[in-house]
Amino acid sequence: MSFRTSREIPADPASVFAAFADPVRLATWWGPAGFTNTFETCEFRIGGRWRFVMHGPDGKGYRNESAFREIEPGKRIVIEHVSHPHYVLAIDLETTDSGGTRVHWEQTFENPKAEAGLASIVVPANEQNLDRLSAEVLHGQAT
Repeated sequence: MSFRTSREIPADPASVFAAFADPVRLATWWGPAGFTNTFETCEFRIGGRWRFVMHGPDGKGYRNESAFREIEPGKRIVIEHVSHPHYVLAIDLETTDSGGTRVHWEQTFENPKAEAGLASIVVPANEQNLDRLSAEVLHGQAT
């Protein structure tokens, strides 16, 4: 089982990809609503490490470690979350007829039991993540 969602963003794929590729921008939007990030390492390249702390609205810090497994500029990013819970997130960018970008977001957990237990958190969190990505991309175009 995978969690899948998609969103159309009224910007070209290069603009959407840029919000991932720039660690400063990525830190501003990554995660659900109310979260902030402190990046320790963000090596945006194939095999690069990504270590950070997500600071929740509850005041707690949540350590994360991931690796970038695939990067195809303007088209695809695959992130392996190597800390618990282990999952792979595949993000595909597709140009729409209107010149925007359809973001396809697919998150697959290694442990189906853990995945089922996290559904009530992951489903809304992924939508919030795409809300924040959209806002960052549109803000980036305005500057």
